[in-house]
Amino acid sequence: MNDIASNKATVNRLQHVLPATLVLLLAITVTWLSYTREPSDAFLFPRLISSVMVFLAMWNFLRAFLGLAKVGDGLSAQTVVRIAPGVIVMLVLVYFAAKALGFYVASFLAFLCVFSLYDPASHTAISSWVKRLLITAAFMAVIYALFTLLLKVQTPRGLYF
Repeated sequence: MNDIASNKATVNRLQHVLPATLVLLLAITVTWLSYTREPSDAFLFPRLISSVMVFLAMWNFLRAFLGLAKVGDGLSAQTVVRIAPGVIVMLVLVYFAAKALGFYVASFLAFLCVFSLYDPASHTAISSWVKRLLITAAFMAVIYALFTLLLKVQTPRGLYF
């Protein structure tokens, strides 16, 4: 009986440590890239955000490693299947579309795709597509205002912008 409880605790802990490790490695990679790329002025905002993210990822990793993270049961296979399409869209955005189409066009398409994938509204009703397009356009306007007007950060240029 104790072996079953011990195995369940080990699996539960692993389900917290594994994602925390992956997030920490990703945060370290992004931070390293932001500090090693030129022109340095263009990477000021990413440096700031990525440094904070490394700190938070380390904190999360330590909590998971020490067994202090007791929220949830980790990632189930069903959850992974549910989030996989959104992750694939984001990977295509980051590694291909942003460079090819430009940041704003690619982000608009990626946001619309992810929104459409997870929006429970009907995909056959025109009104739901109008709502998705308006929300996506408003979101991209906020992103444009934030990056271009407020932070004055140059985003990846592509075919369109």
